[in-house]
Amino acid sequence: MATSSTPTAAAGGTITIGGDLTVNRLAFGAMRITGRGIWGDPPDLDEAKAVLRRAVELDTNFIDTADSYGPEVSENLIAEALYPYRDHLVIATKGGLERPGPGRWPVNGHPDHLKEACEGSLRRLRLEQIPVYQFHRPDPSVPLGESIGALIELQSEGKIRHIGLSNVTVRQLQEAQRITPVVSVQNRYNHADRESDPVLEACEQQQLAFLPYAPIQDHESNRTVQDIAQRHRATIHQVVLAWLLARSPVMVPIPGTGSVAHLEENIAAAGLELTEDDIRLLTVGG
Repeated sequence: MATSSTPTAAAGGTITIGGDLTVNRLAFGAMRITGRGIWGDPPDLDEAKAVLRRAVELDTNFIDTADSYGPEVSENLIAEALYPYRDHLVIATKGGLERPGPGRWPVNGHPDHLKEACEGSLRRLRLEQIPVYQFHRPDPSVPLGESIGALIELQSEGKIRHIGLSNVTVRQLQEAQRITPVVSVQNRYNHADRESDPVLEACEQQQLAFLPYAPIQDHESNRTVQDIAQRHRATIHQVVLAWLLARSPVMVPIPGTGSVAHLEENIAAAGLELTEDDIRLLTVGG
């Protein structure tokens, strides 16, 4: 268990998603508890389950996953490790991709597929209702409104509480919002990759949660990050996570790992207090 001197996810502050789900902003992404290529079982099942349990011990109360992680492996492990779930633990999952093999992620936004994917996630996660269900990626062969319509049907049946999106542009976000309320967006975003800045800005304006995936990638050679890490006696992963938390109040980083030690390193970032000058240098010097 965490001690009084151990930073936990609670140190990063909270956000309320959809008006009724209040979670700590430093979350956990459960993609990496699978095998190589995000395919099959992890090399050490016990370690993967220990990661999930330790994340919850360290006050992580938002876990992001998807039916395509494994496929199905991540969702199954979450239930095996954590069910029955603690009060106020929010599990968000996604549907809209298929997994015919390692490293292959074909999109499928057909309504029937999304309904089947959601039903499968409910079974694997042992949930009666998924708190946040995210459309994993728009399908160019299916009108966005048809895909979102399937999620609306699932929501009307009580199987989804809130609808989120992933890998979308501002235009796609707006198109979905003309049909139904959206509570979150999950796009690739990190210190080195800020292509989704316009989407983040839209989320800020509307108080939608923004879940940056790959939050600790592509920064290892950045001199500014290295210098700030050295000055704070922190790791570079901790610096970029702390920067994301400081970057926006709607930011909900979802770093993932299959290692308990790496998990603890990441979560400790919630307690790292960057100076205003640090934040300015990291923001300008990306």
